[in-house]
Amino acid sequence: MHSPAIRSRVGFLLCLAIGAAFAPLLCAQRSVKPVLHGKHWVAVTGKPLAATAGATTFARGGNAIDATCAMLAATCTMWDTLGWGGETQALIYNPHTKQVIGVNALGVAPTGATVEYFRKQNLAYPPEYGPLAAVTPGTPGGLMVMLAEFGTMSLGEVLAPAIEMADGYPIEQQCADTIERFRAHLVRWPYSKRVFLPALDEKDPAKRAAPAGGDIFRQPDLAATLRKLVEAERTALAGGKDRKAAIMAAYERFHRGDIARELVRSTQEQGGLITLADLDRWRVKLEKPITTTYKGVEVFKLTHWTQGPALLQSLNLLEQADLRAMGYNSTRYIHTLYQVMNLAFADRDFYYGDPDFAPEEPIGGLLAKEYARARYATIDWKRNNTNTRPGDPYPFQNGKNPFTDLLEKWRPVPATTPAAAPAGFQVSSISHDDAFHAGTTSIQAADARGWIVSVTPSGGWIPAVIAGATGMGLSQRMQSFVVDRGMNPFNVVEPGKRPRVTLTPTLALKDGKPFLAFSVQGGDSQEQNLLQFFLNVVEFGMNVQQAAEAANIESYQMQSSFGDHRSEPGRLVLRADVPPWVRAELGRMGYRTETALRTSGPITAIWIDHERGAFQGAASDHGEDYGIAW
Repeated sequence: MHSPAIRSRVGFLLCLAIGAAFAPLLCAQRSVKPVLHGKHWVAVTGKPLAATAGATTFARGGNAIDATCAMLAATCTMWDTLGWGGETQALIYNPHTKQVIGVNALGVAPTGATVEYFRKQNLAYPPEYGPLAAVTPGTPGGLMVMLAEFGTMSLGEVLAPAIEMADGYPIEQQCADTIERFRAHLVRWPYSKRVFLPALDEKDPAKRAAPAGGDIFRQPDLAATLRKLVEAERTALAGGKDRKAAIMAAYERFHRGDIARELVRSTQEQGGLITLADLDRWRVKLEKPITTTYKGVEVFKLTHWTQGPALLQSLNLLEQADLRAMGYNSTRYIHTLYQVMNLAFADRDFYYGDPDFAPEEPIGGLLAKEYARARYATIDWKRNNTNTRPGDPYPFQNGKNPFTDLLEKWRPVPATTPAAAPAGFQVSSISHDDAFHAGTTSIQAADARGWIVSVTPSGGWIPAVIAGATGMGLSQRMQSFVVDRGMNPFNVVEPGKRPRVTLTPTLALKDGKPFLAFSVQGGDSQEQNLLQFFLNVVEFGMNVQQAAEAANIESYQMQSSFGDHRSEPGRLVLRADVPPWVRAELGRMGYRTETALRTSGPITAIWIDHERGAFQGAASDHGEDYGIAW
């Protein structure tokens, strides 16, 4: 007769074996939303009305770039956790060159934004909100450069839906309630107060100041600014300029003309640092993305000014594991993912930053397969390692680490409470979890001509400082810098530098052909969700909608890129349907588990079906993301 303990252990192992054996059947479950099927095009983004803007652009003959620009303009106008003064990051597959192009339209720290300046302001980090949180605007320039280089339509055509919305559209409940929730911030900035709080009654603080869901929300200043851009294009065309030059005339007006002057005047009036010289010097960068291969699939990400390489590093590590044999979301699978992400994100937290500033980040070593093998060998397979530290990738690119002294002393930022915070530490105005998941939107577009686009724009979300009569909300991206070089010597705030961002679109090719486009909103959770989405498709055979809705895990062990930048080692969020025996086993391995009803994040994706000459699109059931296909 076996003892109860032995019988329990045998039963536990049998359950794991059954789970592994039936993983393909589990993956075949119905999704909440249907897969989008299209032959000609697919448009997916964060709001239904914005997806409609993309669909109507396609219907008028536009390509995937045109539709992307229309969706980007619409989401900014709808304040879908971003605004017009934020930043845009994109990957584009060009069917003519068979190449993937990166679009870097991230703003830079303005003149005067130095470590010394923020320390004199008694700040441990650049602030979360307000005029001092703003880097220079990137989205308007990014949209215009993408359209000029790769689109087919005029700026006036792709901005038409956004202009109509700025004139007045029925605001969605989620956005309206967000405005009301942040009214205490918005009343501090006169132009934001005027736009967002039309019903404000200073004598009755209990009365709702924001619009209600379904109210017609009007933004006349923003509409006027967008019309000025179209006017600049129209004037250039009338003067004999071609399509591309005419769009860039609008770019010129935004960065060096009357729009620029008003943006700078009003930003400085409210205490910000952006100057005309900052806007004049800034450029959109078209750059070569970085890549790795995972079991024959080539995955493309933007380089280390984003957190994108962390996904590639994770794939290099996971290539050494037999994930399918472990079973989907088994204890072993979850532990493996968590430990791999710990290693990749520890490197992110120390080595990633703006490649335009010396010293050069060790991206070659970080993405070396040999480095991944060396890091994988350090994993403790019995317990969570709460002290995972950055590695040293320099030997794997025949270099010498210039920061060995800082590397030896490096420690993650502990989870401090306001009472225990160091002198000068600004208390976060939002919870750590909200900061960790700080929202944005995502855009995926594809067409039968072969253009594929993945975009993760962000910045200028509510509560945003609106820059005067431009009607545009400024970015809050400055908070992703650090002022202590011991935390990350590559990401210390400096005028003209881009902060390392969490924003991370993805494209994947298989057999040299486009395979997947996918991205997600959610701050530091983005690469975690995207990694698991990719594995769901490649390892577990899910379709894109199933993969977008599937149960993910979420780690908080990396340093937050927002707010207080703290780390919570061992904290693990699981979907509520993860079996109790798996949670119990993880608890014995040192994890502090929590559950949530949804853990997949608002993933959007497109799969290219070359065999049938069609597309499959997806928008997860975690948010308002929406897609339309034809």
